[in-house]
Amino acid sequence: MSFAEPTPTPKATRWLFATLSVLGLSSIGVLSACAQSSTGLGQPSPSATAAQSTTAITTTSTTTTTITTTVAAPQVDPDTLRAQVASLMFVGVRNFEEAHRALELGAGGLFIPSWADPGLLTTPGRNIQALREEFPDFPFEVAIDFEGGRVQRHQEVLGSWPSPRELAANHSPEDVRAIAHSIGASLHAHGITIDFAPVLDLDGGGLEVVGDRAFSTDPHTAASYATAFAEGLSDAGVHAVFKHFPGHGRATGDTHLGLASTPPLEEMKKLDLIPYGESLSNSRGAGVMVGHMIVPGLGDPSTPGSLNPATYRLLREGIYPGGRPFNGPVITDDLSGMKAISDLMGTTEAVRRALIAGADQALWSSGDHLEECIDAVLETVATGELSARDIAEKSRRAHPHLPHASS
Repeated sequence: MSFAEPTPTPKATRWLFATLSVLGLSSIGVLSACAQSSTGLGQPSPSATAAQSTTAITTTSTTTTTITTTVAAPQVDPDTLRAQVASLMFVGVRNFEEAHRALELGAGGLFIPSWADPGLLTTPGRNIQALREEFPDFPFEVAIDFEGGRVQRHQEVLGSWPSPRELAANHSPEDVRAIAHSIGASLHAHGITIDFAPVLDLDGGGLEVVGDRAFSTDPHTAASYATAFAEGLSDAGVHAVFKHFPGHGRATGDTHLGLASTPPLEEMKKLDLIPYGESLSNSRGAGVMVGHMIVPGLGDPSTPGSLNPATYRLLREGIYPGGRPFNGPVITDDLSGMKAISDLMGTTEAVRRALIAGADQALWSSGDHLEECIDAVLETVATGELSARDIAEKSRRAHPHLPHASS
């Protein structure tokens, strides 16, 4: 999920998508001049008497010819297209060397998992700041899972805060906004630009994977606190990502462990989707993470949500209570570390299918096969599964802070 840098980048470079604008085909209709013909009938013969009359009848016919000229879309520079595709990749990195290599390949985002070397956050010359100095003209994002409670990575460096359930039980939304600002300030100080939080899932389904990570069992309460949390992060210069669309709280299981289904879509609209309608309407610059749950009644009944085009249409069109069309950045949940996906296919295929389905960025915590994933997505342009324009639009949403040729 890529957003604005914590501090402005000094200048744009070739990577900044100077040729992002891709024009569609156009047709020019040209009308020919109308042709007219006249025919005289009933001319008098030499033997005709003076009483005979001559009648002239004129018939006019019109023919219209349309000439269609196809104007081909300008060719996209292959290097530019590859850079755009690479910008859609959000990869996990364990150390400075892996992060450096991912940036050399053009990855748009680095994800700091719990198993990463804390030195990426702390060691001068080998931390995120050092990477920014080595790639000064290459804006990239850095994200982490930091919700408070049991999901707050590298808390020995970044600090520790209560779980969302505790925050909602003991504080007002205004207090939570201030607390989230403190969290955001710590993340920002260590080079992190995106927090994959807050959770908009509802507690109450008995799922351990959600539980105290949720603010409430009530959709309106959950939305109020999640919005406050997101705004606090934004106040500190860090972008929030609401998760896990369209709602994991009442799923049949944990998608880390295998496939899981939610209640039918119409039931989700009555409860689980309500927080999205409220929070997305009241948050600045937040993104959305799409979960891997199967939602009965939403597209193909056997396809995980993150690979299901119907999930992205639901989000983009806002066709749920309180929903509005959403044109912000949308990222997948982890495509390599969760068995709901990894039991079905390899990472490269998952990345390819997620972007075809509608994701703007594909996230995978292992960071493996980056070049292979870039090549696979480039191939979707060659086969027509995605167009160069699709890639450009995804990159624009994922990196809205970058200058674009058509803006």
